Amino acid sequence: MPQADAYQDIRGLHIDSPVSYVQGRDLEYGNAFAAFAPTAQQSAAGFDVVLRFTAVRREHKVALDAASLQNVSASVSRDPSLQRYLEPDKLVPLNGTIAELAGEHTAGDTSPIQKARHIYDYVLATMRYDKSGEGWGRGDAVWACTSKRGNCTDFHSLFIGMMRSSGIPARFEIGFPLPEASPKVISRATIAGPNSISPASAGFRWMLPKPGRIPPSVTSSSARTTPIAFSSPTAATFVFRRPEGRSLNYFIYPYAEMNGQPVKNLQTHFSFRDVSAAQLAAPGS
Repeated sequence: MPQADAYQDIRGLHIDSPVSYVQGRDLEYGNAFAAFAPTAQQSAAGFDVVLRFTAVRREHKVALDAASLQNVSASVSRDPSLQRYLEPDKLVPLNGTIAELAGEHTAGDTSPIQKARHIYDYVLATMRYDKSGEGWGRGDAVWACTSKRGNCTDFHSLFIGMMRSSGIPARFEIGFPLPEASPKVISRATIAGPNSISPASAGFRWMLPKPGRIPPSVTSSSARTTPIAFSSPTAATFVFRRPEGRSLNYFIYPYAEMNGQPVKNLQTHFSFRDVSAAQLAAPGS
């Protein structure tokens, strides 16, 4: 389910489906979800779920002058809410190879922004976007470090592990980007990138693009380029806890199981339309 945060309001959320469902929140991170329980007949016949909402988005911008950076560094040391983003995850350990790499590539750095920049440069220069074979896509930081390849989940897990090993809080975001051109169809979700260094209200959003693409600016991301957030800032992996204790690596696309096994090839379609401020303010909108 889409998330409201400092840069995004969610209004008029509506779910249309013939199947009964309940809404809930992940206990650890507060991510919202809807869980559907079809009958055997509905499962056999197939069914549709339509989710509609209006998202009001604001630019994510951080000042990079010396005074602002000093304030950010001070806020990190005082904010207890950031402690979780300094801790390891199951697939993101903060010792061994990850810590050694972080120490090697931040040697001599005296500020969090310097360390973050050098970690970013290392990951982008070293990792290769490659989804061949097995092992990729799990957000396994050690596997990514060793294999030096994977998808964006692997890139970010390595980045987050190195950041946390360097004493810099880092967390994971994922959402849908809105293309500028028509048609107004969203092809796929994107990793919005680790949000690091400071609280969300003044955080740096580090985008890790695929090699060969021009890295976007880390100073700001406009309301258009910032993906619509679905998973709120979380750890790098295992953000969705299920009752039986098994976990998903990350959760944004619809997920289904039948007889305890994942259902493959679910059909999805994502589209949007721009709404003006006047339309948004109109009665009944």
